[in-house]
Amino acid sequence: MGSSARKKREKTKDFQVRFSLPSRLIANKLMNWPQKQKLKVGKAKPKAENHTNTSFRSQAIVLNQQLDIKAPSQSAVFLHQISLLNSRSDSQRRDALASLTTYVASSLPASGLPVPTSSLLSSICPLMLDGSAGVRNQLLKLFRALPCEDVRDHVNKALPYLRAAMTHLSRDIRLSSLDFVSFMIKAAGPELISCPGGWHQTLECFTTVLGWRLNDASRWSASKASFAGDPKSTARIIQVLAEFLHAGLVTDERSPSRTSAMLAGFPLWEVETLLVPGKSNAYAYLNLFGPQPEDENQILDDQQDRLQDFARNFQAPILAGIDAARKEGGELGRASGLLVKILERAKSS
Repeated sequence: MGSSARKKREKTKDFQVRFSLPSRLIANKLMNWPQKQKLKVGKAKPKAENHTNTSFRSQAIVLNQQLDIKAPSQSAVFLHQISLLNSRSDSQRRDALASLTTYVASSLPASGLPVPTSSLLSSICPLMLDGSAGVRNQLLKLFRALPCEDVRDHVNKALPYLRAAMTHLSRDIRLSSLDFVSFMIKAAGPELISCPGGWHQTLECFTTVLGWRLNDASRWSASKASFAGDPKSTARIIQVLAEFLHAGLVTDERSPSRTSAMLAGFPLWEVETLLVPGKSNAYAYLNLFGPQPEDENQILDDQQDRLQDFARNFQAPILAGIDAARKEGGELGRASGLLVKILERAKSS
């Protein structure tokens, strides 16, 4: 018998044995066989019993730069904060000003600044025109932290930005500029009004903001002293204007004894004219070596010169504005009354 016949016979025998089992045993075998799991559409595949969740994230401290024993010096940090003043982020500019304020308040007057004051003012003065109120408020804190002597020596650097802020298109910047002007008057009043254009051009800014200007000789440009319908803001502007006029037109009050100046200095009269000047460039108002300045940019170092310029160019519109403010009453009336007192003291001084 060949091998093929033997294999055929064994296969037939196996078939007969398999199907000769009882039907109940076959059913049990079929039930115990592994069934293929049916998956439903739209549902995730079930996870295995030994599945481990690895989607969590452990807490860690990430350092952009490894700590170095050679930390940057305070001067390097100060210069870095100055460079951040040109950042596009409002919060970064505000934080840089806060860091500079802390450094200035803690270092001066024991030690000087890493940079000259003129360089520092050149970097921070443009921020008077910043659109963020937080940046402007922090800038004012930095100005108050600086020594008044440094501000007096470089007030001419801040004056152009002061005037630009006073006449800015943004209402908030115009109102914030009043705080800077008030600070400059208190910290460096004589230097502010005696620098080139410090008197005439600043008064023009005040009259422009208030609307107290003349279109021609017989017609006022504004009949009311209100500032865009906000009497409170207008009153604040009038108060700062009164401070400015007091610094420029009112001389120091005499002593209670009213002793004559000549008798008080006897027998040494007018000695101060023979002494060495106490300020730098004392004869700048003579303009000996510079080009002929315009009337608006002249240095009005004398109180009488400022009074004449005020009477010639600003007295009429300011008096008309005061009359309009008094008619409105309230805060405007009180502020205009203060301004009238300053003008009366200027005439009597």
